[in-house]
Amino acid sequence: MNSTGNTILVTGGTSGIGLGLALRLHKAGNKVIIAGRRKALLEKIVSEHPGIESVLLDVSDAQSIQRNSEALAISHPNLNVLINNAGIMHWEDLTDPESLSTAEDIVTTNLLGTIRMVYAFTPHLIKQPSATIVNVSSALAFVPLPATPTYSATKAAVHSFTQSLRVQLEDSSVEVIELAPPGVRTALLGLLGQENDENAMPLEEFLDEVFELLKISPTPPELVVERAKPLRFAEASGSHGDVLKMLAGYKPPAE
Repeated sequence: MNSTGNTILVTGGTSGIGLGLALRLHKAGNKVIIAGRRKALLEKIVSEHPGIESVLLDVSDAQSIQRNSEALAISHPNLNVLINNAGIMHWEDLTDPESLSTAEDIVTTNLLGTIRMVYAFTPHLIKQPSATIVNVSSALAFVPLPATPTYSATKAAVHSFTQSLRVQLEDSSVEVIELAPPGVRTALLGLLGQENDENAMPLEEFLDEVFELLKISPTPPELVVERAKPLRFAEASGSHGDVLKMLAGYKPPAE
C-alpha cells in the first residue's frame, strides 16, 4: 500500500480505530473520506480537520452502500483504497432468546456490511493502477471471547472471506490486507466497554505499531501488532485452549 497520494474511504470513520486511521492517513498526505451513520458527528469531524471529507453511509443498509459506491465513483474517480472498519460489538447471553436480534444486527453490520462493501467497490478499485482493500477483523477471529460470541464469529468469517478475496484478486492491481487488532481502548462496547480498560491497548500505541507495519515493503497481508499475536498464533503454538480459558473469565462488567 502506498503511504501517500491515495484517495481513501474509511467506514466507521467517526470514532475509535477508524477515526484514528483516518486522521493519520490524512496527515500523511492522503485524501481521506470518512463514512458513518451520524451526520452531525461527520460534520463536526470535517469542520475540525480541514481537508477530510465525509459521506453518510450505513454499512447495514445495502441500498446505502450501493448508492454511495455509485456516487463516489463519480465524485472521486481516483478512489483507490477501501478500509472496511465499521463494526459493532455487544455482550450476549446465548440462553436469552431476546439476544437473537442483537446477534442478527452484529452479523448484518460486521459480516454482510464488509461483504457488500467489497462487492460494491471492487469493480471500481480494479480499474485503478494500484489499489488496496483493508478488512478489519480482530484477534478474536482466532480465539473467541465467549461473552461476545457473534462478534467473534463475524470476525472469524471476515478473516476467511479476506483470504478468499486475496486469492481472487491476486492477478489484479488490488492488494488485500487484513488488520487484526487486539483489544484497543475505544468505545466499541459502549458505556460498559473497554475505553478505560487497563488491559486494552492504548489507541495511539496501536496506531503507532500499525503504521510501522505499513512501512514494510511489500505490505504484509496481515497487520498483527505484538499484543494481538498470542491470539493470532494460539492454534499454531498449541495454546488455544489456555487462551480460550483465559478469555472465558472475561465477563461483562456490572451496570
